[in-house]
Amino acid sequence: MKVAVLDIKGKETGRKVDLSDDVFAIEPNEHAIYLDVKQYLAHQRQGTHKAKERAEIAGSTRKIKKQKGTGTARAGSIKSPVFRGGGRIFGPRPKDYTQKLNKNMKRLARKSALSLKSKEKSLVVVEDFSFEAPKTKDFVNFLSSLGIENKKSLIVLGDSNNNVYLSSRNLERSVVVTGSELNTYKIVNATSLVLTESALEGIESNLKK
Repeated sequence: MKVAVLDIKGKETGRKVDLSDDVFAIEPNEHAIYLDVKQYLAHQRQGTHKAKERAEIAGSTRKIKKQKGTGTARAGSIKSPVFRGGGRIFGPRPKDYTQKLNKNMKRLARKSALSLKSKEKSLVVVEDFSFEAPKTKDFVNFLSSLGIENKKSLIVLGDSNNNVYLSSRNLERSVVVTGSELNTYKIVNATSLVLTESALEGIESNLKK
């Protein structure tokens, strides 16, 4: 599949690149995408939630009233969960939410997500670019030239570029990553995917392994 390469102003450069059918034109495996996105979101959880149970509450251990003759239920400790300030019954404990997913499945998920973007005509290839200084206005003009200023966009660079990254940081609907940081969740979460030429080469070489 051939795709026209655009410049920073959104105009065709007269060149075209071949998108590998092994990466951008496979039959999408939606279950692989689901598993990879599920793993990514699970890994965002810290798992540090904790509530004190009755054994961890600070308080007296004396029996707070006599066993019989009070007309109310028996009670042995002020730390009981039925009292205000007592421990919590079956409260949350620290937990590791990480999940395992083999490399082949993750690779299949990324290729499936890229193929979906290609099929939906939501993928754009631009020549490598940079800014002289970090300016949000320059980045907004770049998005406007591609017609995606009002869409959730993912811009993938071949190598880290501080000026481009800082220029995009104030924009909530736009994310800039390098090819090595690309993952399935970021691809499917974006409405428009913008790849630089160097990023495209890196992605294809990595996913063809």
